[in-house]
Amino acid sequence: MKLRYSLALGLPLIGTSAMAADLALKVEIPQLNVAEYHRPYVAAWLETADQKVVGNLTVLYDVKKKDKAGEKWLKDMRQWWRKSGRDLAMPVDGVSGATRAPGEHTLTFPGAKALLDKLPAGEYQVVVEAAREAGGRELVRVPFQWPLKSAQSVPGKGKEELGNVVVQLKP
Repeated sequence: MKLRYSLALGLPLIGTSAMAADLALKVEIPQLNVAEYHRPYVAAWLETADQKVVGNLTVLYDVKKKDKAGEKWLKDMRQWWRKSGRDLAMPVDGVSGATRAPGEHTLTFPGAKALLDKLPAGEYQVVVEAAREAGGRELVRVPFQWPLKSAQSVPGKGKEELGNVVVQLKP
């Protein structure tokens, strides 16, 4: 039996045009009915259509473990780790934070404005990866066009570690 919860990530975006936009990322994270449940580590980042990392949005992991032991498990988010994570010195101010208990959370990314101001027009994707100790891992890609022409709600769907993932864009 799975219990589903939502993790909402909100991000204000400013494009290369004079148009301001909002991006909201809704991520459904199930709490699995298993003997040993651990909060998932979650990474979300922005990529170009050819899967080059534009920037990290968030990395949620166990930041309170003694002697930075939580960092040991970051490499379980394999795609994020290979593309960006191994080159970072954790914690990253404005990007990394503690795991969240199941439920609905809203995160903002004030440091992302400078990154997003530089985005040229084109195809991008928000990528969300989740991994749990004594559990599985999963990655969901949600593509979108930049800059925005109209409000959009672009869905993606996971199977086990992630449920519905929706990128909501508003001009």
